[in-house]
Amino acid sequence: MADEIKVTGMVINTMPVGEYNKRLILITRELGKITVFATGAAKPTSAFLGASFPFSFGDFYISKGRNAYNLHAASVKRRFEELSNDIEKMCRGSYFLEFADYYAHEGMDGEELLKLLYLSLTALINENIPDRLVTAVFELRCMVTEGEYTEYPPVKVSPACMKAWETAVTAPLNKLYTFVLSDDVLLEFEGAVGLLKRRFVGKRFKTLDILEELK
Repeated sequence: MADEIKVTGMVINTMPVGEYNKRLILITRELGKITVFATGAAKPTSAFLGASFPFSFGDFYISKGRNAYNLHAASVKRRFEELSNDIEKMCRGSYFLEFADYYAHEGMDGEELLKLLYLSLTALINENIPDRLVTAVFELRCMVTEGEYTEYPPVKVSPACMKAWETAVTAPLNKLYTFVLSDDVLLEFEGAVGLLKRRFVGKRFKTLDILEELK
């Protein structure tokens, strides 16, 4: 048996393989984005059942297989179950997973992206922070992690929007969601982030389409 590795990560996607097995996509701190095969994870009695759903965050014990890693054990620390109480929040959270999946790749240092994803989902649950603000900040900071961004907004904006942009781009991750914006400035901020996305992100996200239908 290959040597067992402990990684800290979050499940961002799952796919059934046969009747009882699952293929998991994780973003991990140590290995970036990886594919993990979980034998029997779809069985009701499986020890992997709780760790084989999107949003599951914790420690995963894996070994290298031929085409993917194999899951041996998992210790889930958080599942973000609060998202299931609100269909729009769940959709936004799923969009965050899809957006992070777009930028993650195997072999990268996944610590910053994983922490950003975790903190953004935590902020999404916080009723004191507007969901639209969390979404725009998350999108912008994801682009920053990949180096696909502009130091200043790509269009002329108000001083308040400029300040928000600077915070989203440069603040430590644990200080990222410490501000709110007026409706007008939030709309301005969203527009500037949207322009940047059209410039750098060449993908249409299915979960974003669903989110637009819910509005």
